[in-house]
Amino acid sequence: MTDFLATGTLPDHYQQLAKTVRDFAQSVVAPVSAKHDEEHSFPYEVVAGMADMGLFGLPFPEEYGGMGGDYFALCLALEELGKVDQSVAITLEAGVSLGAMPIYRFGNEKQKQEWLPLLASGKALGAFGLTEPGGGSDAGATKTTARLDDGHWVINGSKQFITNSGTDITKLVTVTAVTGGGASKKEISSILVPVPTPGFTAEPAYNKVGWNASDTHPLSFDDVRVPEENLLGERGRGYANFLRILDEGRIAIAALSVGAAQGCVDESVKYAKEREAFGRPIGANQAIAFKIARMEARAHTARTAYYDAAAMMLAGKPFKKAAAVAKMVASEAAMDNARDATQIFGGYGFMNEYPVARHYRDSKILEIGEGTTEVQLMLIGRELGL
Repeated sequence: MTDFLATGTLPDHYQQLAKTVRDFAQSVVAPVSAKHDEEHSFPYEVVAGMADMGLFGLPFPEEYGGMGGDYFALCLALEELGKVDQSVAITLEAGVSLGAMPIYRFGNEKQKQEWLPLLASGKALGAFGLTEPGGGSDAGATKTTARLDDGHWVINGSKQFITNSGTDITKLVTVTAVTGGGASKKEISSILVPVPTPGFTAEPAYNKVGWNASDTHPLSFDDVRVPEENLLGERGRGYANFLRILDEGRIAIAALSVGAAQGCVDESVKYAKEREAFGRPIGANQAIAFKIARMEARAHTARTAYYDAAAMMLAGKPFKKAAAVAKMVASEAAMDNARDATQIFGGYGFMNEYPVARHYRDSKILEIGEGTTEVQLMLIGRELGL
């Protein structure tokens, strides 16, 4: 992948993957996107199709049921899906980078053998229980607790805004919980909670502004008991480990955002060529052409940013700042392009059956989820020594 940065051309296997996912997005995802959005229904048939393609196993080794690819391959798939349907794209992103990746990065061999083949198959989804009602961006303010009792963790607390946590195929939620320490220095660990487990409840789904076909719930834990060996990684390393997961996830969200930004460009170009006003296509007017040109520039710049961050990650180089830059630039590009596309479409852009209207509603969360824009600025400043 790093060769691209020098040649400007993606290797053939990446190009073929992108084309395959692009064809799937256009032929399978696009025709049902408006229906699932309107009904707020989870697209099980689309997820099954992605599972059959092996998308949930893209970055995992074959020995764990994966496709033997890498994180950049996942990003390319997310970009193509994000052009058409952000709900579908975030379902894949969360299922892989938040649901399965923590086990691959920090799990022991037994945990990997037990969970990764199932999650990589896409026949089951995992979720990532980090955010809490009183925490938001302050993930270190975790109040959910887990105490040892007769060889079991007993978990009590709540989480919010958790993706893929209440579907019919959700089989695992990884939870961060306070396992010791004092008020000034909490010991936060990660624990695997199979679904179903007595005391675990996915509360009723949120009524969201966008991502209506994505599954999102608050979670509650009432004396949830799981075996002591369900500890994921070292005790007390849960917070640090999930910061690493979030760094990687920001590259994935950037890729999804680029897809959304490019989708707005593509729809606007098509519309500007077809829609006539005052006797000629509206794209013949510089006001429209220049607006679309700026949209394309944003998408291109954001794509370069996430390519760069992914290359650094795969090369084993420090990538925290690059990931934060990519996530910030790409999410802002998605939101700005969605706004401009809606303006280009005029009244039609305000109608939900048009993809640009969905992008307008969907894109705002890209500037919030997996680290707000303000968090990205904070991280970039820190990396600059400020």
